[in-house]
Amino acid sequence: MFLTVFTIILILIIWLYFDYTLGRRQQLACRDRKDYPIRNSQFHLFTHGPELFDDLFREIKNAQKHVHVLFYIAKNDTFSREFFSILKAKAREGVEVRLLLDRLGSIKVSEQIIHELKEANVKFSFSHVPKLPFLFYSVNVRNHRKITIIDGKIGYAGGYNVGQEYINLEPSLSPWRDYHLKFTGEVVHDLQQVFLKDWHIATKSELITHPTYFPHIGQGPMSIQVVSSDGGHIEDAFSNQIRKARKSIFIGTPYFIPSKMLFADLLEAARRGVKIIILVPHKADHILVKEASFPYYRQLIKAGAEIYQFLNGFYHAKIILFDEDICDIGTSNFDQRSIFLNFELNCFIYDSGTIAKIKTIIDHDLNDSKKLSLDELNNVSLLTKTKEIIAKPLERFL
Repeated sequence: MFLTVFTIILILIIWLYFDYTLGRRQQLACRDRKDYPIRNSQFHLFTHGPELFDDLFREIKNAQKHVHVLFYIAKNDTFSREFFSILKAKAREGVEVRLLLDRLGSIKVSEQIIHELKEANVKFSFSHVPKLPFLFYSVNVRNHRKITIIDGKIGYAGGYNVGQEYINLEPSLSPWRDYHLKFTGEVVHDLQQVFLKDWHIATKSELITHPTYFPHIGQGPMSIQVVSSDGGHIEDAFSNQIRKARKSIFIGTPYFIPSKMLFADLLEAARRGVKIIILVPHKADHILVKEASFPYYRQLIKAGAEIYQFLNGFYHAKIILFDEDICDIGTSNFDQRSIFLNFELNCFIYDSGTIAKIKTIIDHDLNDSKKLSLDELNNVSLLTKTKEIIAKPLERFL
């Protein structure tokens, strides 16, 4: 019996290893890196879900030609059904509506909902459906982007998904703290390109050459650059900025499990005198992610970095501030899953006046947080230590 169990486990480990290794090789070979230029645009930052979705739903209702929506998570709760109803109403009016949802992130979306969407003429598809031959790898590569484009003139991107917790109706995670951007100007065309590429991958429908989805739009006063990542590009972008930082780096993320290169970059930055502040949630919404961060926190604190835990609800924002000169806001967490596996979308902002305003929001969040000490991290429970050990080999998949 022991030999049988051992053999089964060994075969499973070998299969997972080759599935992941070969799947990763295939993904890297097919990766379509696109470096978008710095655009002149305008944006508004939302930090509260109810305000964001009031605005988003209003703009969708006012759409005249086409609405393109991509979310990682949508559900079957009351709020999600309201969202679906708005999309169905626009489609019945004759507006082109396309909805793309990640297959596993939106697993709670029922067949009945999908049928109703299609009956209303909403063009619907799941993104990143797990498939053979690399089943384990494809299960882990998710489309984590959140993008909405309305009439090719208004765009949204950031950390919010569609569900009741995102509008503070989930008591254990409320209030939900996140950042989401609303764009006008040239950068909207880049968001449209990202969406249509993902739509093509999911449906084989080629729309990116159609001019109707790229109407003429004016410029704005802010310099913004879209960075689209499909399993690796974002690591290079982050590393480049960390290595150039001379004064300060602020990282806000719900999950801090950096790659070896990014962690080495942060330690080196700390040693050369860069002030590093990292803001993470006190609460955890996924198993082991909090404990997986602790070994990194200990080394960073020893190098002079400061770690803060957000206390006023759940902190889900994804933001990095480099020298208070460049600000990144997007969908990428500062973890290995976002860096190496997921399809992500980030926006680099090059505008000192705007970044100064964002800095006041960061300061507000830090005031709602407590500083984590090395003593606290060195005196954790046996259960926490056990979780740290278990989490280490699973870091890339947490």
